[in-house]
Amino acid sequence: MLARWLYYLFVFLSALGLIGVLLAGFAALVIYSNLPSLDTLTDYRPKIPLRIYSDEGLLIGEFGAERRNVVKISEVPEHLKNAILAAEDDRFYEHGGVDYMGVLRAAYSNFSAGSVRQGASTITMQVARNFFLTREKTLTRKFSEALLAFKIEHNLSKDKILELYINQIYLGQRSYGFSAAADTYFGKSLQDINIAEAALLAGLPKAPSSYNPISNPKRAKSRQLYVLGRLHKLNHISSEEMHELEKQPIPVKKQSKVFAIPADYVAEMIRQVIYDRYQEEAYSKGIKVHTTIRQIDQEAALQSLRKNVLEFDKRNGYRGPEAYINLANYGVNQEKTLDDALDEISDIDDIYPAIVLSAKSNAVQAYRKGGEIIEITGEGLKFAQKALAVKKEPGRKYISPGALIRIHKDKKNIWHIVQLPEIEAALVSLDPHDGAIHALIGGFDFQKNQFNHVTQAWRQPGSSFKPFIYSAALEKGFTPATIINDAPLSFSATQTGSQLWEPKNFDGKFEGPMRMRTALAKSKNLVSIRILQAIGIQYAQDYITRFGFDANRHPPYLPMALGSGSVTPMQMAVGYAVFANGGYRIAPYLIKSIEDEKGTILEQFTPITISNGAKRVIDPRNAFIMTSMMQDVINYGTATKAKQLGRTDLAGKTGTTNNFVDAWFCGFQKDLVTVAWMGYDEPKSLGKNETGGRVALPLWMDYMAPVLKTIPVAEYTPPNGVLAARINSATGFRESSGGVTEYFFSEQLPPISDPSPPVIDNSPKMTKDLRDQLF
Repeated sequence: MLARWLYYLFVFLSALGLIGVLLAGFAALVIYSNLPSLDTLTDYRPKIPLRIYSDEGLLIGEFGAERRNVVKISEVPEHLKNAILAAEDDRFYEHGGVDYMGVLRAAYSNFSAGSVRQGASTITMQVARNFFLTREKTLTRKFSEALLAFKIEHNLSKDKILELYINQIYLGQRSYGFSAAADTYFGKSLQDINIAEAALLAGLPKAPSSYNPISNPKRAKSRQLYVLGRLHKLNHISSEEMHELEKQPIPVKKQSKVFAIPADYVAEMIRQVIYDRYQEEAYSKGIKVHTTIRQIDQEAALQSLRKNVLEFDKRNGYRGPEAYINLANYGVNQEKTLDDALDEISDIDDIYPAIVLSAKSNAVQAYRKGGEIIEITGEGLKFAQKALAVKKEPGRKYISPGALIRIHKDKKNIWHIVQLPEIEAALVSLDPHDGAIHALIGGFDFQKNQFNHVTQAWRQPGSSFKPFIYSAALEKGFTPATIINDAPLSFSATQTGSQLWEPKNFDGKFEGPMRMRTALAKSKNLVSIRILQAIGIQYAQDYITRFGFDANRHPPYLPMALGSGSVTPMQMAVGYAVFANGGYRIAPYLIKSIEDEKGTILEQFTPITISNGAKRVIDPRNAFIMTSMMQDVINYGTATKAKQLGRTDLAGKTGTTNNFVDAWFCGFQKDLVTVAWMGYDEPKSLGKNETGGRVALPLWMDYMAPVLKTIPVAEYTPPNGVLAARINSATGFRESSGGVTEYFFSEQLPPISDPSPPVIDNSPKMTKDLRDQLF
């Protein structure tokens, strides 16, 4: 009887098992037939961000939700492959998609632990989940994942599956794939990482946020040790190697440079252009943009701008802490709270935010993010000494516990209290022959202020605008030797467009009659106004449009002679390029070419150059004589400091607006035009005597010095129709002997001096009315 019942039970259970197998098989057939196509894998097209490159091919910008560098399996270091397999699937090359031994091992481990401690997903199953499925924890999803794994293994090679995994997996910090993660965490290419770094990366797929070495270095270290232990167990590293690697600190470089060249403003300009053309696809289709930005130029521009802005800021004194944090409100975990408070405050190069813990007149202790306590004493307190005074004055900000300050370590490893500048600056440099922009810095720091002062800041150019008025005067019959009176003038509101105006020279002095060349070199305001009166305001307003300026931004009133209109630094660079290239109008450009992810050229930009279609807008003789006159601005005028560069091929003009609000220097060498500007976003005075020559010229010089270091000194050859003659500097007439050399249009050569009273100018186009206005 017992045997019969056991037999019946066996039959019943077998029937149930058979039915279960049949049902499972039917379910598998139904699900398998509905599994997604593997086209996504066989024709792998991952989301690759928009990447922007310099002229040399260096990465300067990247935009996209996913940071990814696709690599082939042959490019992956063997020790990284070993680390990945050791951490995730050591039987990858042995199973068929589902590792049954791994399932049993995980089941036993989880049963022993009394909780889910170990998973059984293979790399193939993870590929299936990452490409096709959600992360919901259901039996149906797990079943589909296993079936998909079988399908993938049946259609793709093991190396191809591993390659997909290495490129697709998310590893934190917007990094997808191991190549992008190596760059993000270590600032290295995938081929250059060592075993310790490989072990750290291999530990990330399990939980990228929890094991992120930047935000959770302790957890990251424990996970790295686990991977190293697995490598040792699988005989990939020896005991000695494992012990040596275990001792090493987390190798992550928290401040690793993402881009080879600092060009945030350029990258944003390019991003806007590409987005306008390709919309959202711009951020995922792997578009590559090659630009005209050159490494040496861009780096020199940033270094010069930062240096000169900080020096100006230091001259104007310490303003006090940026903010205050009440330390008394924090609990026992002060370090975490301080880190949280500093989390949203960015470093700017080597200028770091810190929170003051204690403050005395001779010592300040401050907390820097990451747990570092900084001690600042002696020389490091000098700049902020007034903010540490024992006797407090009402209305002044003082350094006290909880104060948010900025600190900087100098070359001697001494910490200093510093501050972020309020003033802004801009520099743009381009090739005058084709318009290629080689350097562009739109502000002190892009993270601090995204406003691009090169292209968006409409500012008064001041005296840097005078060369365009003088150029117009040459067309009207003036010569560099024309004698003009530097004497007081007074104008009614009708003449100025606003109010009664009694213009003065910068130094308040009037020097009487002088040559036009000398007036430009010394930036004489009264001479410039007389010139504009003589040639006609409407004529001048029309004439400046040849250089790319908007006539409606330069109202037809006499203050236009002193640069009272509105320009951008980019416009000034284009305008000065006309003088540098001999009279042609060029268009500035940044983009050389646009490629897809495979390197196929989508667009190739061909610039209009002076030898290929550029429009001539002024006489080459005019350009040459204006260049000669602007060389004298450097030789003996308002920009003599530029002679320190030791070159004879530089020309330019300083610019300072009323009440020292804007400071400019616009200048060029035969093959490079550079414009430098400094001022406040909310216009206010830079301070007494903070002129273009003192503020903007050093910025221009510190850029030009390294960029022109290997460039031979150029020569400016007079074009046909320009004659040189010796003249009397007081009268402007030719001298048979002695005098100074001056250039003239051939038809405007003045007569030889005679003993009769001085004549203003005898050039053919000069009328009596015109001469009268000059005096």
